[in-house]
Amino acid sequence: MTELNDFINDGTGWRCRHCERELAVEAELESSHSRFFREGEAESKFPQLSSPAMAKWLDAARETLICPRCGLTEKVDKH
Repeated sequence: MTELNDFINDGTGWRCRHCERELAVEAELESSHSRFFREGEAESKFPQLSSPAMAKWLDAARETLICPRCGLTEKVDKH
């Protein structure tokens, strides 16, 4: 597996390291609220990814990753 500075892949896809840290802090703060405030509707017209920090490929050649949450990009060296 290729090592990158700003993205990590644990086998489920590339995720932004920086956003993952921020989301972990937010999740910790959210867990302090009661269940009534944390739970929402079971279904939504606007589904969300399980991780907003999941990276996408910026180009068709799959050489550059981009984080849709913060816009951070990094070129992947396939050698």
